[in-house]
Parts: sequence; structure tokens; C-alpha cells
Amino acid sequence: MLKHLDNGILFMLGSALISAFNGAITKILSEDISALEIVFFRNLIGIFIILYALKHTPPKLTGGKIHLLFTRGVFGFMAMILFFYTITVIPLGEAITLNKTSPFFVTILAFFLLREHLTLKTLSALIIGFIGVILIVKPFGLSFSYAHFLGILGGFFAAAAYTTIKKIKDIYDSRVIVLSFVGMGTLLPGVLFLLSPYVSSPQALNFLFPKFILPSTVNVWLLIALMALISTLSQWLLTKAYSAKNLSVVGVISYTNIPFAIGFGTLLGDTFPDAMTFSGIGLIVLGGILVSRK
Repeated sequence: MLKHLDNGILFMLGSALISAFNGAITKILSEDISALEIVFFRNLIGIFIILYALKHTPPKLTGGKIHLLFTRGVFGFMAMILFFYTITVIPLGEAITLNKTSPFFVTILAFFLLREHLTLKTLSALIIGFIGVILIVKPFGLSFSYAHFLGILGGFFAAAAYTTIKKIKDIYDSRVIVLSFVGMGTLLPGVLFLLSPYVSSPQALNFLFPKFILPSTVNVWLLIALMALISTLSQWLLTKAYSAKNLSVVGVISYTNIPFAIGFGTLLGDTFPDAMTFSGIGLIVLGGILVSRK
């Protein structure tokens, strides 16, 4: 058992480190291409990877409820574009922390949509996490921004995607579910790029309608390829980590991507988090751990 536990921790640490590094690459790429293009290319490459996997080993589950598969793809795309956009405009550590609010929204959605029981301990964990969010976004101070709100909204859409997965995981192969995600993550940005010349969007939504600019330098293409590669590696490590027996410990280790992200962000020029932000991060991690233990 110790061997399984140690492997699970190592796999999760690797996944967390690579996930934070992937965020750093996104931040670097944002200097040359828009967040929507980053999403587009990441998912386009992902389609070929998943199709190859499906061709190698065809799915055995029959499927059904195609509307839920479609919904999962849309929610996943919304979560990704909001997450990638917040990475480009606020410190990396804060963006990843706000995305980590998804377990709280999963619990809330499971209560209302899946009729799962909400205990007093779980409710306390949600309150702790919510206080952590307040400390990070500082709604009564000068640090509050629209980007922080979008970061939290991204966490909500990620939770909606996870909740949808719970409804279809027994009828669809996991690779098919991922294919719906990367497929919609390629199709929807393509549609938005086509609409961008004809849409006069408000400034708050400009990030959804950028002009498509094909990368012209080798460095950008190399970073895009690296991002796609390590994203796949991170997902594989994540899957291996959750194959371990002691999931509660592995779940706690997943939050190490926050300090990794703070480190990478600082190297890229982000402002080092102040005491209030650190306190907020700590409360979100604590709340997330308590919810994950449930």
C-alpha cells in the first residue's frame, strides 16, 4: 500500500508541477497570440491525440444522451477560455487558485442537480473557501478586477463540466468525453474567429472575439507544441495519481500546483502575493481539502 501511496503522490506532484509550467507557457504565449488562439491550437492538437488513441483501442461503451456530451464540451471550453484569459491578465498563482474553486461549485451543483447530501462539515468547507476568494479578489479594495470575477466564473464552468461527466461516465468511454471537450474547444473558437470581423463586442468581451493571427515565428510554434505535449503528459500523470488507493492524500497534493504557479509567475514578473492574498490561497486550499475528503 505504501508503494501505491508513494507513487500516487509522485504522480500528482509531477502533474501539479507540469500544470503550473503549462500556465507559465500560456502566459508567455499571450505576448504573441490571444488566449482564444491558445485554446484553439491546444485543443486542435488534442483532437489528433485522442483520435489516435480511439483508433488504437476502440471504445466499448455504447454511449447515449448526446446532449450531455455536447453540454460537457461547451462547459469545458468556457472553463478553459476563462482560465487562459485570466492567466494572461492577473498573476499566475491567483489565476490557478481561483480556478481551484471548482470543487466548491461541484459540491453545490451536486446538491441541486444530483440531489447529493450536503453535510454541515461540507457547508463549513464551502464558507471557508468563499472567505478565501474574498481575500484574494479584495472586493472592497483597489485590487478587485473583472479578471478575478472571470477566474471564479471559470471555476464554476469547470465544476459544471465535472458534474456533467458524472452523469455520462458510465455510458461513454473517457476518451470520447475528452474528445467532446477538445472538439468543442476547437469548433467554438473557430466560429468566434469567423464572427470577430462582424461583431462589435463590448470591451469586457473583447477576449472572445479577437482577430485570428497565424503565428509567424518558430518559437511560438515550438511553445504551442510543447504546451500540447505537456498538457497530455499532465493528464496522464493525473490519471495515474488517482489510480492510487489513498485518494484523500493525493487530492491534497494536487494543491501544490499553487505554490509552483506562484514561483513560475514570479519568475515571469508577476507581483509576489501579499499577506491577504496568501491568506486567501490558504483558506481556498483548506476548504478544497475538506470538500475533497468528502
